[in-house]
Amino acid sequence: MDPEELIAAARAKEGLEDYGPGDFREPLGVLAAAYDGAGLNEVGRHLIRGGLVHSLRMRLRAQEWFRRHPEIAEEVVTDPVVVVGMMRSGTTLVQRLLAADTRFRCARGWEVVEVAPALDQRFDVADPRIAKAQVREEQSRQWVPELYAIHPMHALEAEEEIVFLADAFLSHVPESGADVPDYRRWLDDQDLAPAYDHLHRMLQLLQWQQRQREEAARETAARWVLKTPAHLGYLDDLRRRFPDLHVVHLHRDPVETVASGASLNATLHRMHADVVDDRRIGREWLERMAWTDARARASERRWPAGLVTHLDFADVVADPVGQISQVYDAIGLELTADAVAAMEDWLERRPREAGRPAYMPEDYGLTPELIRARFPAG
Repeated sequence: MDPEELIAAARAKEGLEDYGPGDFREPLGVLAAAYDGAGLNEVGRHLIRGGLVHSLRMRLRAQEWFRRHPEIAEEVVTDPVVVVGMMRSGTTLVQRLLAADTRFRCARGWEVVEVAPALDQRFDVADPRIAKAQVREEQSRQWVPELYAIHPMHALEAEEEIVFLADAFLSHVPESGADVPDYRRWLDDQDLAPAYDHLHRMLQLLQWQQRQREEAARETAARWVLKTPAHLGYLDDLRRRFPDLHVVHLHRDPVETVASGASLNATLHRMHADVVDDRRIGREWLERMAWTDARARASERRWPAGLVTHLDFADVVADPVGQISQVYDAIGLELTADAVAAMEDWLERRPREAGRPAYMPEDYGLTPELIRARFPAG
């Protein structure tokens, strides 16, 4: 996991040298060292190393697109609606409902996985990344069904943008899949501005690509609809990069969400290591969720009224479109009949989730009382 070897491997694969703006070497170095001590098995080491090199390749490719087309840097990413909330609180449902309205832009699964296309990519033909992502989706469904059941990633659906934070090597992604306590502690004290700058840059690149494809249905779309639960701990960083944002904050009983997150993390850890301590994972995930919740509450208390719409998971499940109307009221956008029809159509044809494996807080050394004690009421 030597960082210089990773950097060189990405350059060799892409035939490019310039990684563009942003100093990613320190976080990459801390992360690589943490992975070296994470007890990874051979498969896990291969998968994680490949992921790091892929992140570096996307940075190289993206920079070359910016060099060839300086106008990409002029793309204006304005007024995003950002859906946040702990995992399993309904954030995916709300993001995809909003994305059904063609007045919003979104990043789809195939765009998130490979944000920068091959340098010979044409935009007047079918994008080969779509077929690749669909194959990847089917492989995930077949070969890691337990992961797919907990966290399916659909090639053609709106997807979260945490990958772009991970490409800056400043995110909670590593701790969700490996035992990296040194990186975890280090990250808590870091300024995540470089990660959010990189996120903004990748949205500029995606927006420019969407314009090249002349997606007529969305040619007048102005606002992005974003979603990443991990933004909860960094709402101030998010707002500094996107000052005109509106946040939609989903809420659900943490007993339901924390155990689910621990289950996902345990599944990811087992893909990468032979020895996995479920109790440690439960303890660390509870700590991380309490940390993000406290930071989000503190940020929202400081913000002016009207920047956040709060929605309850149970209410959204019972009346999705009715609850979404609150977001439209808050941002001053008419919820048109066409938008409602598009949302109802999506609800009818949306991908059906596979049955999730059973999990209980006790499986991860937790109890409902222990979880609730970490989250203030209200």
